[in-house]
Amino acid sequence: MRRPDPDRPDSLIRVRNMRHEATEPEKHLWSKLRNRQVGGLKFPRQAWIGPFIADFFCTEAGLVVEVDGDTHAGTEAQDQGRSAWMAGEGYHVLRFSNADVMGNIEGVVQSILADIYSRPSPSQASGLGPSLSPKGRGV
Repeated sequence: MRRPDPDRPDSLIRVRNMRHEATEPEKHLWSKLRNRQVGGLKFPRQAWIGPFIADFFCTEAGLVVEVDGDTHAGTEAQDQGRSAWMAGEGYHVLRFSNADVMGNIEGVVQSILADIYSRPSPSQASGLGPSLSPKGRGV
């Protein structure tokens, strides 16, 4: 979703409503990501990244997690463009379907962890510092 125009109050209200009216799959995944349950990492929901709102975003790992439901049918090109923009900004995007989240939540969480540990942390990739050790990531 694109960032709303801050001069339009109806856009800001819509964004606030998104946070309060999450889909069932988003709520289900949030129950696993909240409170640093995954690798000791923080995953805020409905986070701004440039002109977009990510379902979940981990700054420490440079990871965006999207839950794609029925509303994404037919928008694959848009989703790819959005993912490409985020990749250009240094973020990695993982997409999961509603069915994956609802039917295999542990597999989704394991995929997220595997992705995090398979890539250097943003600070290591930029040469700013060491990567988080597995112990530092809560493992």
